[in-house]
Amino acid sequence: MSHKVTYTFEDQAREIVFTYRQFRNMHEAAAATEGIDIKNYLKMEQQIEAISNGKKSAVRNYRDAEFAKMGFADMYFHKNGGEE
Repeated sequence: MSHKVTYTFEDQAREIVFTYRQFRNMHEAAAATEGIDIKNYLKMEQQIEAISNGKKSAVRNYRDAEFAKMGFADMYFHKNGGEE
C-alpha cells in the first residue's frame, strides 16, 4: 500500500507517495526525493538510539532538528494514501 506525505522543502510545498518496501519512513523517502544523502545522519541516528535507553523522544528530537537543518518543514504522513 502506498502512502502520501506532504512537506515543505526550502519554502516550497511538496507531495510524494511512498511505500515501506522502499523506505523505512517518510523522512528517508523525502530525502531521497530531494536528492539528499543521509548516510551520516542514519549512522548518528543509530548511535543515539543505542545510547538513549529506549527513549524514542531522543531519536525523534534529533531527527526533527536535523531535517529542519536540511531544509524540511511541516512533514505530514497521510494514512490510506491521503484519501480521508
